[in-house]
Amino acid sequence: MPGRFITDRQHEDYMSLRRHHTQKIAATKAGFGASTGSRIDHDPRSPSKRKQDRRHAGGKPDPLAGLWEEEILPLLEQAPGLRPIAVLEQIQLRHPDRDLNPARRTLERRMHLWRARHGEDREVVFRQTHPPGQQGMSDVFDAMDPGITGAGLPLPHRIYHFTLIFSGWEHAEVVLGGESYTALASGLQNALWQLGGVPHEHRTDSLSAAFANLDAEAKDDLRCRYETLCCDLGVEPTRNNRGIAHENGAIESRHGHLKVRLDQALLLRGSRDFDDVDAWRQFIAQIVARHDARHRDRVELERPHLRPLPARRSCDYDEARVRVTSSGGFVFRKVFYTVHARLIGYELKLRAFDDRLELLLGNTPLETLPRGRAPDRGRGGHAHVVDYRHVIHSLRKKPGALANLVYRDALFPRTEYRECREALKPELPLRHACKIMVGLLWLAHEHGCEAELAAELARVLAIGDLPDLAGLHTRFTPAPLRDTRPEVPVQMPATSCYDALLPGLVPGLEVAA
Repeated sequence: MPGRFITDRQHEDYMSLRRHHTQKIAATKAGFGASTGSRIDHDPRSPSKRKQDRRHAGGKPDPLAGLWEEEILPLLEQAPGLRPIAVLEQIQLRHPDRDLNPARRTLERRMHLWRARHGEDREVVFRQTHPPGQQGMSDVFDAMDPGITGAGLPLPHRIYHFTLIFSGWEHAEVVLGGESYTALASGLQNALWQLGGVPHEHRTDSLSAAFANLDAEAKDDLRCRYETLCCDLGVEPTRNNRGIAHENGAIESRHGHLKVRLDQALLLRGSRDFDDVDAWRQFIAQIVARHDARHRDRVELERPHLRPLPARRSCDYDEARVRVTSSGGFVFRKVFYTVHARLIGYELKLRAFDDRLELLLGNTPLETLPRGRAPDRGRGGHAHVVDYRHVIHSLRKKPGALANLVYRDALFPRTEYRECREALKPELPLRHACKIMVGLLWLAHEHGCEAELAAELARVLAIGDLPDLAGLHTRFTPAPLRDTRPEVPVQMPATSCYDALLPGLVPGLEVAA
């Protein structure tokens, strides 16, 4: 057939038929034309032999002559995992007088063929069937690739990702910390409550790998808590083998799809900057909801096979006890938090979620604080989560303490206040500048004008002036309320008119005995 090479079998058939038939008949019965038979009559070599001889035809010698069997094969038998470039470099070191650069492609072909014949067996991937309602998978991936910012500042975070393997239903949410029990427990329960059911099996990657920076006791505690969580949810916990990436491939591939969908949506949006982390959360939820809507039919097919939700959620936070020091706060995981000064000396119960801390005195809720993260895993010192309203009453009595305050930069609620301090520092004595800044914070707290005062400070600094504390007090202090009640005239009757009510003074009125 034109355009196809003959095989060795066709060549053998032709040679046998040629003994008793003409060239044309033998070629036809062998499956090719008479011209091919004519070439075979002139060159009786088989196609494979002709191809092998053609490889080094034209006077080109074998570039690996005297090296393949003598030196290269012993290297491959000793270390089958060697790469061609490493073998080539080793042979060049042994034979510096020979130019082996042209032999690279020949070496790669021969090593490839040798591994197919004599190499080690590779691991077989066994494809699995996933019946509806059987398996859900969780994982956390880094979300720094899209370059998301919050109010112009980098927003370091990760994304928790849950998916049902059969229907492809997905749930994704922002994780401000790293891989932790609180992130897994909170994300998993949020996903299941949104789904309205529980799969029979929940698969994760190796928990020991996720919590590798913990000691043995902490690892065991987290492992027990995770097993307790799965028991409360009525789901069987499974995990892929450590280091075997393809066992978690069902969700790893969907990580890539989710990243692409988010990236495309951000390109259409035209900006990767969000007002805050909550705006980014809502954006992710919208993208995932559109994806789930496209899989509605398969999700509805899978819902009847899901187990019902438990009566209540399981614990998805860490607990600790902290004591409020004389500094007006406490330290939790290398982050200093301020609280109301009236709590100094109290021991509080703390519930640590991924994005917040809940403080309780006994069982009475007191306050909720945003969760802070230690810089560089705590190696860069303590971080600070400070609310100036907690300490402004004491700071007002000692404004000079602001000069060298440990958490001074975290004390200012907005950038405008920090810029105001930087503008005051070279122009006024330190003590006077501290007094003005404390007065500004007190004014913002006392009259609830933090945002309005920040806008006014930005305007004043923009024209090159310094803030006038007295003038700002006059402007932002509300005027006293005037009494606008109407005057109602009241005429008091004469007291003599009440005498008619006394007994004996009214005719015919007698006092009962």
